Order: sequence, then structure tokens, then C-alpha cells
Amino acid sequence: MKRKLLALLTATLMVVGLVGCGGEAASSEGGLIKVGIINNDPNESGYRTANVNDMKATFTEENGYDASFAYSLKNEEQIQSAQKFITDGVDYLLLSAADTAGWDSVLKDAQDAGVKVILFDRTIDADPSLYEASIVSDMAKEGETAVAWLKSQNLSEYNIIHIQGAMGSAAQIGRSGALVAEAEANANWNIVEQQTATWNAENAQQIVQAVIDAGTPFNVIYAENDDMAKGAVAALDKANISHGVGKDVIIMGYDCNKWALQELLAGNWNYDGQCNPFQASYITDIIKKLEAGETLAQKTIIMDEKGFDATTITQADVDQYGI
Repeated sequence: MKRKLLALLTATLMVVGLVGCGGEAASSEGGLIKVGIINNDPNESGYRTANVNDMKATFTEENGYDASFAYSLKNEEQIQSAQKFITDGVDYLLLSAADTAGWDSVLKDAQDAGVKVILFDRTIDADPSLYEASIVSDMAKEGETAVAWLKSQNLSEYNIIHIQGAMGSAAQIGRSGALVAEAEANANWNIVEQQTATWNAENAQQIVQAVIDAGTPFNVIYAENDDMAKGAVAALDKANISHGVGKDVIIMGYDCNKWALQELLAGNWNYDGQCNPFQASYITDIIKKLEAGETLAQKTIIMDEKGFDATTITQADVDQYGI
């Protein structure tokens, strides 16, 4: 509404001669849709880099947007950015939340200010009436798919190093949930170490190194993203512990970075779960419908994703699904 009033005012001023057709006021913002995009740190992972680049390439002036970006891995900082965007008068607030909790108040402020909220990448624990749509991965299903694959390996005993992502994030909750549930249900599934590496390879390497140094037996590393799996493997390599297909330790990651899928193809890793980072086109379709006054057929759009096994992956899979 604010944008439409601005366009109407500009047109009126042009008619009465207060703003010329070639004047700066007529061409600045004009009919651009003003969006504030809140995302996690672009350096968080290869997935996040691809996600951020997709957003930047889509929400441009050439495509009809006046976009501002804010990045943080901390929920409180993201909430502050959201409040600022609301104060700045954005038309749309696009949000990939660092944590699922704590969003009700600021989203209510957005609603009161007439700012439409669209979630992407991650869900939040908030009343659905506070946002227009959610374009997300089914993190719980990602975890269930990965754990079902691990169960199909039929090991006599599962001694698992569980390397978690940022605690409280939708990705961590979903990917951890299925593994923890399976371990609690089966006497031969043992989580011998469970720590967060906050998506970081070096932190993951330190966690695995500590387990090795302690002499604790393990035969599975379940890392909740590719970078952490990479760090875990670095510790194994340093200790001359074999890993991958037919080796001593099963390696599992998430996100399907191209380099990670190459590790599967080479047999150095065993499994990688897909997490689709390309949500921008879905968001623009939703914005177009909302701008046209259409009712959305779906409030939640789940990205189509799969898991890859080192024994069946092909180069074509790497080329098509690697990010």
C-alpha cells in the first residue's frame, strides 16, 4: 500500500510539473517492491553461500526490487534487523531464522505495520497467521531419510559420533531428532559423542580428534552438514583411520555440495542428504500473486529433496544436484 501511494503521489507531482520525467525522484524506487531479507551468515556453509547468492541474483532492481540484506547466526541480531526493516517501511520481510523460537512479537509488529512476511529455508514456532507463506525444507524428513539409510546398512552395532549444527535451528532439530529417536529405540545404537560444531569444519575436527584421543570405539560419523563431515574426515585421516565404502567408519553429511558428492562418487564418504538452497524463484512467484491480490493455494511449500548413497551415485547426479 505504501508503495502504491508513493507511485500515485509521484505521478501526481509529474502532472503538475513538480517532478520532471527525467528527475531523480521519479526514477528512484518508483514502482520497486521494497524487501528486507534476513539470512544466516553467507560463510556458514556451502549451502548458505548458494542460498545467499540465489537471493542476491533474484532480488535486484532489474527484476523490480529494492532489496536490503542482513546476516547473522544469532536470533537476537536477526530480530533487531527485522525491527529495523519494519521501521524502514519494507513491503516484504523475507526470513531464514537462526532459531525457531522468539519471533511472535516482531512478526506481530510487521503485521500491524502492513509488512508481509515470507519464510524461506527454515520454519519457526509462530502462529501461521503472522506470515504469508513458508518455502522450506522438511528438515525432519531429511533426518528420517538419512537415518533410514543408516539403518539399512544392518550393522551389528552402531557407535555414532553425532556432530550437530547450530542448536535450536530447524536444520539441527530435524536432523538430530530422527537419529536420537532411533538410538533411544535400539539397544545396539549408541551415540558415543554428541556435540555441536555450529556448522564449522574445524570445530568438527576437534570433536572427532577428542574421541579418537579418548580411545572410544566408533564406526559412524553423522554430521549435520558437509563442512562438519569434512572436518571429521580430516581427523580420521590424521589418525590413519579408514572411511567410506567398505571401510572402518561410515561418513554421513548433508547439503550436497558438489565437492561432497564427489567424495561419495570416490567412495570416501557413504551418504549425503540434499537440502535445496534455491528458494528465490518460489518467493518471487508468491510475491507476484500477492501483488495481484490472489489467494495463495498453499501456505507451506516443501522443497523436493533426496539422499544419495555412495554405491549408487553417478556423475550425472553430481552435476545435477551438486551446489
